[in-house]
Amino acid sequence: MNAVLQTTQEDMQDHALGALKGLSLGDALGMPTQSMSDEWISRAYGRVDGLRDAIADQPIAPNMPAGSVTDDTEQAMLVGRLIIEGHGHIDPESLAHTLLAWEDDMRARGSLDLLGPSTKLALEQVRDGADIATTGRTGTTNGAAMRVTPVGIAHDVNAEGFTDYVYESCRVTHNTFHGFASAFLVAAAVSFGVNGNGPRQALNGAICACDDLDRRGAWSPKADVVARVRSAVILSDSEKDDTAFLSRLRTDIGTSVESNESVAAAFALAWRFADRPLDALLAAANIGGDTDTIAAIAGAMLGACLGPAAFPDKLTAKVSQVSHLDLPSMADALLMVRNLGRD
Repeated sequence: MNAVLQTTQEDMQDHALGALKGLSLGDALGMPTQSMSDEWISRAYGRVDGLRDAIADQPIAPNMPAGSVTDDTEQAMLVGRLIIEGHGHIDPESLAHTLLAWEDDMRARGSLDLLGPSTKLALEQVRDGADIATTGRTGTTNGAAMRVTPVGIAHDVNAEGFTDYVYESCRVTHNTFHGFASAFLVAAAVSFGVNGNGPRQALNGAICACDDLDRRGAWSPKADVVARVRSAVILSDSEKDDTAFLSRLRTDIGTSVESNESVAAAFALAWRFADRPLDALLAAANIGGDTDTIAAIAGAMLGACLGPAAFPDKLTAKVSQVSHLDLPSMADALLMVRNLGRD
């Protein structure tokens, strides 16, 4: 793993807030285009170059106002609160019931932005009385990765037990190596960023840390997440033209809800646009597929490395206002957990 850098508490607060602002901004930018093809996005919006209202026939978030976040940010905030309440730990059963209550509330409000396929299957088993040790054994999608950013803020990737904290956040719904590894990759990149590493250093550190990662969770025949992330990063360096790169990312790697596609795509975008963070999120919003999650993950990792100044204040302020987010308080509370872990 990367060396621990000498960073001040003020720097860490800045980077923690950057992670949450990047997560929520990416989520909101991708909200109007989620589950749409790139051709449909182009017909409906032209090119998304900022926060946009969702069209009436948006398949997940019809007519949602510009600046609205989706389940990516909302579930990350739930995880953050559980970490704070648990003094660093996430009780898997509490997570399960918290997510079920969240979906019940969303359904009561008429929202279509509900639990993803892996999470839904596992939590319905919990609702029916299943032992949480038996759920999540088919969860290979990106639900664990999209909500794991608070784990990376609250815990130092170089500290003992980091993988245990990540596993606590995913095993009830994504108890496969795909689910666990994808969550680890994102949490590690965020944690490296909070420690003061630059984007490519943090992303590479997260990937290299997987060389020694325990193979927790059930086996799946799907393409390996870590291998696909490595391929996506290589692709991001191999194409000189951005348009050609994005086309190949869509066709060669994929942008679906499967973690070996969307998490790999987020790493590739964060790597490619490490010095143009807003461009990374806009590229995700326009690429098609699981746009909100890809943009949210890329935003969290870049924001953790670059701080909130990486993104326009006007955009992040609107997201917080429209979606009623108190990100500074969450960032500070998660850092308190991180600091306690150092004592």
